[in-house]
Amino acid sequence: MTIKEYKDIFTEKLAPLYDVAEAERFFYISLEELKGWKRMDYLMRNNETISGNEEEQWQNALHQLEQYRPIQYIFGKAYFYSLEFKVTENTLIPRPETEELVEWIIHENNKRTELNILDIGTGTGCIPISLAKNLPQAQVAAIDVSAEALAVAKENALTNDISVNFIQTNILAAESLPQQYDVIVSNPPYVRNLEKAEIKPNVLEHEPHLALFVEDNNPLIFYRKIAQLALHHLKPGGKLYYEINQYLGPETVALLEDKGFKNVVLRKDLFGNDRMISCTL
Repeated sequence: MTIKEYKDIFTEKLAPLYDVAEAERFFYISLEELKGWKRMDYLMRNNETISGNEEEQWQNALHQLEQYRPIQYIFGKAYFYSLEFKVTENTLIPRPETEELVEWIIHENNKRTELNILDIGTGTGCIPISLAKNLPQAQVAAIDVSAEALAVAKENALTNDISVNFIQTNILAAESLPQQYDVIVSNPPYVRNLEKAEIKPNVLEHEPHLALFVEDNNPLIFYRKIAQLALHHLKPGGKLYYEINQYLGPETVALLEDKGFKNVVLRKDLFGNDRMISCTL
């Protein structure tokens, strides 16, 4: 069987579960991971025959995709802000909306000569590692409750040659933070249980619920706690940044204003959803 023939089979099986464009995207990701080919290689060499061993690898990837296992977990990696990150099922998969939050922080802080940053709920470490890579003057720390996630984040920092101080802490139980910061950022759990019906199976059945969901009757629990800690651990004029639930933008703004934060800014993501907030102490 040629690689072109297999592409037709691969996309035909996946298109009903995702869509044609997504199925083709999965094919080209698998092509690069399994054969080391780019799209141009495929165009020039798609009549080459797949060996028996290669076909077994392709079938394994296809089977997992048919079970809605995220392709990032299949190959153990994801790309975020031009960096490669190891991912496991103990970590959320980094998303493009979060890249926008990172870009916002970099843009607003790249002229500062000294900078102390804390990321709360770090997962893979994609936020603090990307910030440290692009703000070399910054001292960066990151907190997570999961020892397994922190182990992945530490590995990602080492792979990307970045220094981040990782700390295991349950932020909801914390009475203080390690020091004073110029910037505190968090992408905490924010999906309400009532929204599970909107979640695709590849997320709902595979990504860690600890990092995703909050109770319907207290959806802003992490925002409230982090804001309270930030009142005492941001330096004067320091900034707090959040990724937020798209349905709770006005409520999150009101929470921060009630806490006494100034210059509260709500931004939409590339899909037009309320997705990120900044405010100043």
